[in-house]
Amino acid sequence: MCGIFGIVYEKENPAMGAVLVKAGQRLTYRGYDSVGCGVFHEDGSTELRKDTGKIEDVDRRYSLSSLSGVRGVMQLRWATFGLPDQRNAQPHYDCDKNMIGAHNGNIVNTSQLQEKYRAEGHTVRSDNDGEMVVHAIEKHYDKGLPFEQAVIEAARELEGDYACVIGDIYTNRLFTVKMGSSLFLGVGEGFICCSSDLPSILDLTRQIVVINDGEFIEFSATSYTIRDIRDGHVIERASELSPLSPENADKGEFPHFMLKEIHEQPKKAADLLHFLEASREVDEFVNAIHKARRVFLVASGTSYHACLQGAYYFGKLAQLPVCVAIAGQFIDLFGDTVGPDDVLVCVSQSGETKDLINVVNYCKRKQVGRILGIVNVLGSSLMIRSEVHLPLVSDLEMSVPATKTFMNQIVMFLYLAAKLAQKRGLPGLNTAALTADLPRYIKETLTKAETPCRDLAEQLHAVEDLYCLGYGLCHPIAMEAALKIKEVVYSHCEGMYSSEFKHGPLSIVTEGYPILFLGTREDSGMLISHINEVTCRNGKAIAISPASPEIRKNASQMLELPEVPYYMVPMAATVVIQLLAYFMSVRRGIDPDFPRNISKTLTVD
Repeated sequence: MCGIFGIVYEKENPAMGAVLVKAGQRLTYRGYDSVGCGVFHEDGSTELRKDTGKIEDVDRRYSLSSLSGVRGVMQLRWATFGLPDQRNAQPHYDCDKNMIGAHNGNIVNTSQLQEKYRAEGHTVRSDNDGEMVVHAIEKHYDKGLPFEQAVIEAARELEGDYACVIGDIYTNRLFTVKMGSSLFLGVGEGFICCSSDLPSILDLTRQIVVINDGEFIEFSATSYTIRDIRDGHVIERASELSPLSPENADKGEFPHFMLKEIHEQPKKAADLLHFLEASREVDEFVNAIHKARRVFLVASGTSYHACLQGAYYFGKLAQLPVCVAIAGQFIDLFGDTVGPDDVLVCVSQSGETKDLINVVNYCKRKQVGRILGIVNVLGSSLMIRSEVHLPLVSDLEMSVPATKTFMNQIVMFLYLAAKLAQKRGLPGLNTAALTADLPRYIKETLTKAETPCRDLAEQLHAVEDLYCLGYGLCHPIAMEAALKIKEVVYSHCEGMYSSEFKHGPLSIVTEGYPILFLGTREDSGMLISHINEVTCRNGKAIAISPASPEIRKNASQMLELPEVPYYMVPMAATVVIQLLAYFMSVRRGIDPDFPRNISKTLTVD
């Protein structure tokens, strides 16, 4: 949530505003409700323009793109502290308008700091926690401390997880701080920039400096210095060439990122499987799970559904019972029981999910639980905090709803379960065959399912309430289907295990009430029983499964999946539910890339 970007040039750049706006557009997938740009001119003057609304609208109203400057700071804000209005939009000035700064994350002691700073004579203009960052640094800088020491002292007053970028009128430099939220530095020809995320940097340079938590950087147009936030000692770290390219952040021939990323899934699954086949970290990952007293799979949202899928794979293939836990619930439910011999497999596409980072920090404080990470964003907080991590190899995912990262998460779990089964001497999948066959099955599903999904979306797009029920191996995909429909269609859709439907929710069924059923052919007996509980009450049962004359005969309607092996049915079903949600969303006139009220990277509790 939120996004910050800062850049320093060697001299006044008349295109500064255009650079800031484009960087902001690259960060819009994170979610936002207001936009702001602040610039420093060579003559020491400043300008700050900000307001609520989409970046294109704010640009049109305030001519953000026309700004020039030698340094610039921009921010997209997703409201947490303070209403989404102009005064709470970021960046913020200090009292004398000599500093401009913005942040990403949460300063949890904001109300106490507001009271404190007002009592000390500060001019506090908003209810926003980002302003507290600026005043905290200003307070110590005005006492005569060097700027870098003021940053260190300010960090001792600010509680929470955040990243920030700030500068003053006196020197041609910016400071950026990472204290729990994502942050990267980009080193270019004649400029250096920082950002919450890589998309806004890759347009400008692929030379990236990964910043660790508890570090801050002072940078000019030509040099940077990394320091430890605790004592200011200098840390040497060179930039590295990012394997990602600006093209990863373009839609190409597709109308939306969501559809583009759905179609990228065969290639990304292949990339992941080839990586896992060659990776030495896989054995370390599997060994840790094999030796653990207990294994917890911990995540939030879509990643939680992937963990649930992983539990099925570990149970069926490797005969290993695992506990699946929602990250925000883990500490209260399991925190007091975790011991040093337990393993936590923590899963997050962004690597910055606050609920999950809370769990990691809790376990590290108590010195319990080995942390294994599955993450898409390299250099993220989860990756850095994990003893061993495996990347999802999905490249940038721009659409807010997760598609290719979810697919690679469940592919990852299938592969790991197969490897664990091998280690335990159990019969199971051959991982080389999996690597050869699975991407082809995903591609075949895309080809076969697009037209039927479009037709089904035409039937369902106006429906305001429906259920998605899954049995056995397809239960987690039903959960994910319901989430996707809620996210991008704005219809209420409940996902659950199909045998649970008769225990209460069956009362909702009326004539024509639509219910999606997901299952494998091997589970057709139970699926047919649950379908008939609906159809005998005149509900509309829409089955999504591999070809089965029995299921087709009993369902009101059927969307057939391609012929795929049993353990790969969830991947084929995933493609179908993603396409269905996408086409329903577009049919309703909704932009599926930017669903209202939600964000790609959830950095708040």
